[in-house]
Amino acid sequence: MHPATHSARDIALTGVSGSTTLSDARITPASRRARHARRAVNLARLSSLAAALSCTLPAMAQAPGGNGQPSTTWSVGAGVISAQKPYTDISRDNKVLPLVQFENQYIEIFGPKIGLKLPSFNINASNQLNFNLVAKYDGSGYEAKDAAILNGMRERKGGFWGGAEVEWKNDLADVKAAWLGDLSGNSKGQQFSLGVERTWKVGGKLMLTPRAGAIWQDDKYVDYYFGVRDSEARVGRAAYTGKSGTTAEVGLRAIYMIDQRHSLFADLAMSSLPKSIKNSSLVDSSTENRVMLGYTYRFQ
Repeated sequence: MHPATHSARDIALTGVSGSTTLSDARITPASRRARHARRAVNLARLSSLAAALSCTLPAMAQAPGGNGQPSTTWSVGAGVISAQKPYTDISRDNKVLPLVQFENQYIEIFGPKIGLKLPSFNINASNQLNFNLVAKYDGSGYEAKDAAILNGMRERKGGFWGGAEVEWKNDLADVKAAWLGDLSGNSKGQQFSLGVERTWKVGGKLMLTPRAGAIWQDDKYVDYYFGVRDSEARVGRAAYTGKSGTTAEVGLRAIYMIDQRHSLFADLAMSSLPKSIKNSSLVDSSTENRVMLGYTYRFQ
């Protein structure tokens, strides 16, 4: 296997909710509120999965023979994702969703995430620092009906997050760090992530990218999504105040380039949760995991 000379670009998926076929005259205020709530929850779940994909899946690598100058690329496709959250007895979340990615010299858009590219800094021929301002929708959270342990809990909502990213590209590996804050104010939390990955080309069509990373989440984030208020406590669900913690993740991504336009991908990820999450009375697992499979078509 040989190290890839160019790292692959990121993609993510975006979900589209269906429109209603009922007229307003046949909808009561209560049913309208319930319908809107269901839509919001479905969007949150789709966006949560999309956010995971935007952090882990690449689009097809830039076609060989380019001159290295900035260009516009975009791709579409479809993917299947299966994810397991750590809440007690919660069902595995399986989704089939479209994939959309767009990038030029100024912006990157992948699913619910958009990045504004700032000027890069070339240290030397083999070392470059890239800077981005980013915003995304994070659909973390739950409804009381999602699992028995959550019955009687107030809904925890997702929200819009924003911050900055820096990426160090070099001959050994790609290193990325990001700081994000909750712009919607639901959790009022912050998080910092650091990750490293390296891509190898196997033959002329297969790329393998192992990775490792960690994400620190502050006490407000952990308490919002894994804490239990005194008013929510009951037998079998003790009150709990979340503290900050760091989640570790390892993963492996594989891309098979059928040709310059068509590609297949697979991505496996496993996360080890911090004690501040594992100790929550809502949780019965020390890990999370997800599996993603898909196909993309890259436009020239």
